[in-house]
Amino acid sequence: MERAASGDVIVIGSGVIGLTTAVVLAETGRRVRVWTREPAEATTSAVAGALWWPYRIEPEGLVRGWALRSLSVYRELAARPGETGVRMVEGVLGGSRLDAEDPLTSRVPGLRAATDREYPGPGLWARLPLIDMPVFLRGLRARLLAAGGGIETRTVTDVAEAPAPTVVNCTGLGARELVGDASLRPVRGQLVVVRNPGVDTWLVASDPATGTTSYLFPQPGGRLVLGGTAEDDAWSLTPDPRTAEEIVRRCAGLCPEVAGARVLGHLVGLRPGRATVRLEHEKLPDGRTVVHNYGHGGAGVTVAWGCALEAAGLATGRHRATSD
Repeated sequence: MERAASGDVIVIGSGVIGLTTAVVLAETGRRVRVWTREPAEATTSAVAGALWWPYRIEPEGLVRGWALRSLSVYRELAARPGETGVRMVEGVLGGSRLDAEDPLTSRVPGLRAATDREYPGPGLWARLPLIDMPVFLRGLRARLLAAGGGIETRTVTDVAEAPAPTVVNCTGLGARELVGDASLRPVRGQLVVVRNPGVDTWLVASDPATGTTSYLFPQPGGRLVLGGTAEDDAWSLTPDPRTAEEIVRRCAGLCPEVAGARVLGHLVGLRPGRATVRLEHEKLPDGRTVVHNYGHGGAGVTVAWGCALEAAGLATGRHRATSD
């Protein structure tokens, strides 16, 4: 085993959870290396629609805190959108209502009921972080390197292989094999990217009758991201043409201009579905610490900073009570 200093940390996984956790640790003075089977650009995070809002993630009570801590960071990063990929953009959460008892909705600045002109039905108007993921992931990587961290291409079959006193497992769906977590399930998401016909606000609309959620996210470079799907236990990364047609049809029903928009590309990602996020630490037989930070479903971007701060606390011994 390679020789490691007492402050060394190896983070396994280079998606948004892994890179964010590595940045937090490196910027607090830890010597951090990221081990990754594939570059960040090839992870599920790179194809995320990336609107800040909890989606398909539990436990609800902890998610609120993680999400709000992340929101605070994203609002700061939005001051430099070209560098960070983060913008504060207005839009409507269709089908949602204000709930004065919900700590999340009561603490999001500017959240209000949508008017009939903004959305035909119950909805919330909000100004939320909307993130251009390729830019954001490049920014995280740059921050990690600037803080003295490193990234290595490695295929890991056992967390004990990592030669560091502390190992952080941020492998997402890969934890199914890495640590034998059979409770992890893929939740397949497919997106269609079209030439933006002039849409400058985002829209998310849920259809209770069919259980589908449709969304339109305007991104820089004249792109409009259309979604989406949430197929449990589907492993295919190949875009399905019929699914793409259905996504465009649904989005055109919400925004007619989309119907004739030129298709620029198709994206597919496998969300790491789990009954609850696994965020906890354990000891290896040799006494080293492993922190698990995975299973964020469709909200990895939404909770990334809150979970990274808690994972860093577990890695450094500052926190003990977490979630599984």
